[in-house]
Amino acid sequence: MQRWRGYEAVPGGLGRSVVTIGVFDGVHRGHQAIIGHAVKRARDLGLQSVVVTFDPHPAEVVRPGSHPAVLTEPVRKAELIEQLGVDALCVVPFTPAFSQLSAEAFVHDVLVEALHAAVVVEGDNFRFGHRAAGDLAMLTNLGRTFGFTVEQAPLVAEEGLVFSSTYIRSCVDAGDVAAAAAALGRPHRVGGVIVRGDQRGREIGFPTANLMCHRYAAIPADGVYAARLIRGGRHGGPLPASVSIGTNPTFSGRERRVEAYVLDFAGDLYGERVSLDFVAHLREQRVYPGIEPLVAQIREDVEQTRSVLA
Repeated sequence: MQRWRGYEAVPGGLGRSVVTIGVFDGVHRGHQAIIGHAVKRARDLGLQSVVVTFDPHPAEVVRPGSHPAVLTEPVRKAELIEQLGVDALCVVPFTPAFSQLSAEAFVHDVLVEALHAAVVVEGDNFRFGHRAAGDLAMLTNLGRTFGFTVEQAPLVAEEGLVFSSTYIRSCVDAGDVAAAAAALGRPHRVGGVIVRGDQRGREIGFPTANLMCHRYAAIPADGVYAARLIRGGRHGGPLPASVSIGTNPTFSGRERRVEAYVLDFAGDLYGERVSLDFVAHLREQRVYPGIEPLVAQIREDVEQTRSVLA
C-alpha cells in the first residue's frame, strides 16, 4: 500500500481512482464495509483504491479539548486499512487552515485535482467541508459537475444497532470489551510502552508489566480483564495476560494504571512497545482488607483468565 502525507504529496501519475474519506477510527465493521466496497469497485474498474483520512482527529482542531478517545493509533489504523486490500492511504494533516476549506473547495482540491476521483464511496452519514456543510446530496451534485459518481455503502447494523466509533467508545468506556469486539470484528487493542511501577506485584508473587499508553487511548473501565499481550518483532505469538486497570485501591493508589500479569512468563519487558487485546471483563476493582485476600483473588483472576483464553 502506498502512503502519502497530505494530498499535495499524491504523485501526478496516479490516474483515476476510487476514493473513500473518513476518520475511520477503529476501522470497525461499518468502516470495513465502506472501504471494502471501494476496493471492489476499484478492482472492477481497473483503478486505484484510495482511502483519505485525517490526523489529528478533526474534533481536536474544530473544538480544542474535545478530542475523543482513540480506538486505533495512526500506525495501527494504517495496518488495518492495508489488510483490506487498499492500494493507497492519504493522511491529510487536519490543520486550522484545512478546517476552513469549503465543501466545494475540498471536493475540487482533494478529490478532483489531487486524486482524480472517478467514484467516491461513502456511508449516508458522511459530512465534509467547513462546518460539515457538505453531505451526500451535495457530493453527488458536485460529482455531476466534476465528472465522478457517488456510491452509497449501506451502514452495518445488528439487531437495529448501527456500528459506529462513538458506540464502540461507549462500550470500551463501560468495560464491555465483548460488545466492542463484536462491533470491531476483533478485540479492542491498547498499545504502549512497558515502564517500571511500584514493584508491588513482584513482592506478592505476581509481577506486572505497567503499560504507559497514549494520552488519548481508549482505555477500558476500571476492572480486571482477560487479554492477550502482543510483543513486537520476532517474539512469537500472543501471551495470555490478566490485566488490572485502576488506581490500586487496596494500596490507596491515585494514579490510574494499566497493569498486565503475563501468565507463565519470566522474561523482561521493560522498555518494549507492546499491545493488549482485551477479550473479556472478569470483575470490577475492589478494596481488600489485606494482602492475603488480594493474592487469593489474583490467583482466581489468573485461573479465570486461563480458562477464558484456552
